[in-house]
Amino acid sequence: MSDAVDAIVGQWVAERPDLTDGLWAVEVVARIMRMNRIVEKQLKAFAAERDLEVGEVDILFTLRRSGPPYALTAGALIPAAMVTSGAITNRIDRMEAKGLVERVRDGRDRRSVRIRLTDHSLEVTEALMNDHLRHYAELLAPLDPATCATVAGALRTLLEANGDTSIT
Repeated sequence: MSDAVDAIVGQWVAERPDLTDGLWAVEVVARIMRMNRIVEKQLKAFAAERDLEVGEVDILFTLRRSGPPYALTAGALIPAAMVTSGAITNRIDRMEAKGLVERVRDGRDRRSVRIRLTDHSLEVTEALMNDHLRHYAELLAPLDPATCATVAGALRTLLEANGDTSIT
């Protein structure tokens, strides 16, 4: 079997045989990049089927996994969402208009506002997460559990080595 990356590497070997020993990096990085595009495209379709955007799904999941009362400040959502404060505000505005989140004043500090899941969005998020896990499992179906564990471990090592060690 061969994929698009094999074709790319083959072209480089034909054109620049002197690069052959270094092309192993292209084989890994290019496949990560191509798989990322596939996952992003499928996640966008997954969210759209549910009248959501990928960023909205991300906020729903972030709030849900934060535990009761399923509320965080916009500032706390920014690192998890990997967007700017302006983008998070726009996202929250859209989600509030859909009834997925509500802004609530912090009881201890009235200046602080938390973004909280609504009762409705908590139910939506529970079902959404189940569907999301099934979707990921389908994407990874060609790999057995041991291979998945090996790939996850290797990617963790790469992320740690490149400074991606926290969502905060």
